[in-house]
Amino acid sequence: MKKILVPIDFSKKSEYASKMAAKIAEKTGSTVYLLHMIDLPSGIIDMGAGSNFSIPESMLYLRKVKERILEFKENFFSETIEVHHSIRFENPHQGIIKYADKIDADIIIMGSKGHSDFEEILIGSNTEKVVRTSTRPVIIVKKDCKKFKIKNLVFASNFKKEDKKEVFRKFLDFANQFNSKIHLLKVNTASNFESTRDAKEKIKEFIKEYKLPKHSINIYNDTSIEKGILNFSRDIDADLIALSTHGRSGLSHLFSSSVTKILSKKALKPMLTIKI
Repeated sequence: MKKILVPIDFSKKSEYASKMAAKIAEKTGSTVYLLHMIDLPSGIIDMGAGSNFSIPESMLYLRKVKERILEFKENFFSETIEVHHSIRFENPHQGIIKYADKIDADIIIMGSKGHSDFEEILIGSNTEKVVRTSTRPVIIVKKDCKKFKIKNLVFASNFKKEDKKEVFRKFLDFANQFNSKIHLLKVNTASNFESTRDAKEKIKEFIKEYKLPKHSINIYNDTSIEKGILNFSRDIDADLIALSTHGRSGLSHLFSSSVTKILSKKALKPMLTIKI
């Protein structure tokens, strides 16, 4: 891992994402790229005839934004971490994707609230759109990870489809950076039940072509897939939950169209999402 992109809007969620990026950068020697998007009327960019913004006003505004970014950098990143910053005038979601492609980011780290449908519309929509469309892994952070470790990682899946192989490869690339223990998780529910023996054999078949670090195979019974992933992750005090997403349906499905979306609202653990 060499490049970490962190979109920031100076909110608490941006602070949480920056703190995690700093911890990962310290462990991996990665360069961090802070990106601030300004989604404003064209007048502030064009500053031509009929603009509602004068050139002095525009320059003052940009200078204030730059000052806040530099302050942000000083507050959350040590001098040992290489940090670049950029200000771009574009739709936030599209701008983040384009900038990630421009710098060839290895991972995007974003903050999110989304505790309710209303909050998700106001706050989480850009994060949701990035997760849905990004071909790069995205970590969603929802709380301050002061003591964040990367020792116990959960990879939850049904271990069925071949298209999850590429997701799993990307997940291993991430996990191997930290010498983490991987907890492979298959959740059983009453409506989608599979014997422990059969489920374990399926997981072993899925992982046989990979050289895994320390890992465990876990079959967990619960009333729903979402609850099973959350409860198992709490039981082992997981540091991060990894899920696959599908571009056609947004924050989406390992097992159903709602699983990742529900987890993104309820899980306080950081979530690593990788697009199929």
